[in-house]
Amino acid sequence: MPIRYPRPLRPGDRVAVTSPSSGVPEALRARLDTAVRAVEARGYEVVVGDCMDGAGHVSAPAAARAAELTRMLTDPDVRAVVPPWGGETAIDLVPLLDWDRLREAEPTWLVGWSDMSTVLTPLTLLTGTATLHGNNLMDTPYRTPEGLLSWLDVVTVPEGGSFTQTPPGRHRSSGWDDWAADPHVDTMVLDTAGTWRRLDGPGDVDVRGRLVGGCVETLHHVVGSPYGDVPAFARAHAPEGLIVYVEAGEDDAFAICRALHGMRLAGFFDAASAVLVGRTAAPGRPSLSQDEAVLDALGTLGVPLIADVECGHVPPYLPLVNGARARVVHTATRSELTQTLD
Repeated sequence: MPIRYPRPLRPGDRVAVTSPSSGVPEALRARLDTAVRAVEARGYEVVVGDCMDGAGHVSAPAAARAAELTRMLTDPDVRAVVPPWGGETAIDLVPLLDWDRLREAEPTWLVGWSDMSTVLTPLTLLTGTATLHGNNLMDTPYRTPEGLLSWLDVVTVPEGGSFTQTPPGRHRSSGWDDWAADPHVDTMVLDTAGTWRRLDGPGDVDVRGRLVGGCVETLHHVVGSPYGDVPAFARAHAPEGLIVYVEAGEDDAFAICRALHGMRLAGFFDAASAVLVGRTAAPGRPSLSQDEAVLDALGTLGVPLIADVECGHVPPYLPLVNGARARVVHTATRSELTQTLD
């Protein structure tokens, strides 16, 4: 199945906002408004859907969320769909999406991370549509650190084009901004030094493959089902192989270790030429750190395991395009990820 790339966004294009998982509580509506204005400042028209209620753990019943997301992704006037953020149980809408309509429609960018992995990755696997694991809408007002791009930059890259991102060398370890107190904050505090690390041993890395992956806590529940058939995706793109990325949001090291073992048993990593592991603030255990959890589950793969990549729940955010051709270089003096949309 060839990868289908949405056409690049142009000023005047329409961006739709919906919450396939959690909505926005009233206390954070001002941040939502600020984020919408940040997208409009790029010249886009923004429309906000009906599934936005933040009173509960989901924005609307599963059928309503699935119908709204399908409608937006198949509307020829909508060029990108972005949620306010992730959540907890987007998995309940996955079997309710109209997959036939999504395969037949002109591709549209779907953006997000965290629980959005539960939708992004199946969309790429089942329809061949490239999806963008990157900043959610509520993160969009932040100024992008040097070396990285915003999702608003990536969606303007033409098919066949490429872009390279490099780690900024700093991340945030002090928690989250209080958007209720300051909904207009646009400076991402990066208070701690740190860059990519190779977990599996020394040596330079220079590998290529198709990108695929997501948030371990949410994505591992669909792996092994028809919605998470990465081995079939790898066969369709043989012999180039995959670059798989995973990241942990909050589960402790035991839970992540078990989840990664399960993903490995389901063939998620069989075609990996490397595994990128997102930087995490998730807790370890006295007998098992998060690094050790990754090595316990994936250390026998025999491929580079590169940790502290900026693709997880710790700011800043490095956008990754599921389905893109990628090249990862990591040496003592150079770290970079190049993605090509072909």
